[in-house]
Amino acid sequence: MFWFLLIALVVVVAAVTLAVVGGGDDSAVLPDAAPERLVDPLPAGRPVERADIDALRLPMTARGYRMADVDDVLNRLGAELAERDARIAELSAALAAATAPTDQEPHQ
Repeated sequence: MFWFLLIALVVVVAAVTLAVVGGGDDSAVLPDAAPERLVDPLPAGRPVERADIDALRLPMTARGYRMADVDDVLNRLGAELAERDARIAELSAALAAATAPTDQEPHQ
Protein backbone atom coordinates (compact mmCIF):
# COMPACT_ATOMS: atom_id res chain seq x y z
CA MET A 1 0.00 0.00 0.00
CA PHE A 2 2.88 2.38 0.82
CA TRP A 3 4.43 1.93 -2.63
CA PHE A 4 1.11 2.54 -4.34
CA LEU A 5 0.66 5.84 -2.47
CA LEU A 6 4.24 6.90 -3.20
CA ILE A 7 3.84 6.19 -6.94
CA ALA A 8 0.47 8.00 -6.98
CA LEU A 9 2.06 11.02 -5.28
CA VAL A 10 4.88 11.12 -7.84
CA VAL A 11 2.38 10.89 -10.70
CA VAL A 12 0.25 13.72 -9.27
CA VAL A 13 3.28 15.96 -8.68
CA ALA A 14 4.54 15.28 -12.20
CA ALA A 15 1.11 16.02 -13.71
CA VAL A 16 0.78 19.30 -11.83
CA THR A 17 4.32 20.31 -12.81
CA LEU A 18 3.64 19.58 -16.48
CA ALA A 19 0.36 21.47 -16.34
CA VAL A 20 2.03 24.56 -14.86
CA VAL A 21 5.11 24.48 -17.07
CA GLY A 22 3.13 23.63 -20.16
CA GLY A 23 4.36 20.16 -20.98
CA GLY A 24 7.20 21.34 -23.21
CA ASP A 25 5.04 23.44 -25.52
CA ASP A 26 6.60 26.94 -25.52
CA SER A 27 3.29 28.62 -26.36
CA ALA A 28 1.70 27.30 -23.17
CA VAL A 29 4.41 28.54 -20.78
CA LEU A 30 3.19 31.17 -18.36
CA PRO A 31 4.33 34.58 -19.62
CA ASP A 32 6.46 36.79 -17.42
CA ALA A 33 4.37 39.53 -15.90
CA ALA A 34 5.66 43.00 -16.58
CA PRO A 35 6.35 44.93 -13.40
CA GLU A 36 3.78 47.56 -12.58
CA ARG A 37 4.87 51.10 -13.27
CA LEU A 38 3.41 54.43 -12.34
CA VAL A 39 0.90 54.90 -15.15
CA ASP A 40 0.02 58.56 -14.75
CA PRO A 41 2.85 60.37 -12.95
CA LEU A 42 2.54 63.89 -11.64
CA PRO A 43 2.64 66.51 -14.42
CA ALA A 44 6.11 67.84 -15.13
CA GLY A 45 5.13 71.01 -16.97
CA ARG A 46 2.92 72.63 -14.33
CA PRO A 47 2.42 72.74 -10.57
CA VAL A 48 0.67 69.82 -8.94
CA GLU A 49 -3.03 70.35 -8.26
CA ARG A 50 -5.38 68.63 -5.85
CA ALA A 51 -6.96 66.64 -8.71
CA ASP A 52 -3.52 65.26 -9.63
CA ILE A 53 -3.07 63.89 -6.12
CA ASP A 54 -6.62 62.48 -6.05
CA ALA A 55 -6.03 60.69 -9.38
CA LEU A 56 -2.60 59.34 -8.42
CA ARG A 57 -2.51 55.57 -7.93
CA LEU A 58 0.81 54.05 -6.94
CA PRO A 59 1.52 50.50 -8.18
CA MET A 60 1.64 47.69 -5.64
CA THR A 61 4.36 45.09 -5.19
CA ALA A 62 4.53 41.95 -3.10
CA ARG A 63 5.48 43.91 0.03
CA GLY A 64 3.51 47.10 -0.49
CA TYR A 65 4.13 50.05 -2.76
CA ARG A 66 7.15 50.46 -5.03
CA MET A 67 9.56 52.51 -2.97
CA ALA A 68 11.07 54.31 -5.96
CA ASP A 69 7.66 55.59 -7.10
CA VAL A 70 6.68 56.66 -3.58
CA ASP A 71 10.02 58.45 -3.13
CA ASP A 72 9.59 60.27 -6.45
CA VAL A 73 6.09 61.45 -5.55
CA LEU A 74 7.09 62.54 -2.04
CA ASN A 75 10.18 64.39 -3.32
CA ARG A 76 8.10 66.22 -5.93
CA LEU A 77 5.39 67.15 -3.42
CA GLY A 78 7.99 68.26 -0.85
CA ALA A 79 9.73 70.50 -3.39
CA GLU A 80 6.46 72.08 -4.51
CA LEU A 81 5.31 72.66 -0.92
CA ALA A 82 8.64 74.31 -0.07
CA GLU A 83 8.33 76.51 -3.16
CA ARG A 84 4.77 77.50 -2.25
CA ASP A 85 5.75 78.21 1.37
CA ALA A 86 8.57 80.47 0.17
CA ARG A 87 6.20 82.28 -2.20
CA ILE A 88 3.61 82.73 0.58
CA ALA A 89 6.28 84.13 2.91
CA GLU A 90 7.48 86.48 0.17
CA LEU A 91 3.96 87.74 -0.55
CA SER A 92 3.19 88.12 3.17
CA ALA A 93 6.33 90.20 3.64
CA ALA A 94 5.44 92.35 0.64
CA LEU A 95 1.91 92.85 1.95
CA ALA A 96 3.19 93.75 5.41
CA ALA A 97 5.61 96.27 3.89
CA ALA A 98 2.90 97.80 1.73
CA THR A 99 0.37 98.17 4.54
CA ALA A 100 2.78 99.23 7.28
CA PRO A 101 2.24 102.81 8.45
CA THR A 102 5.05 105.09 7.50
CA ASP A 103 6.74 107.25 10.13
CA GLN A 104 7.15 110.15 7.79
CA GLU A 105 4.13 112.32 7.18
CA PRO A 106 4.11 114.73 4.27
CA HIS A 107 5.18 118.26 5.24
CA GLN A 108 2.71 121.05 4.61
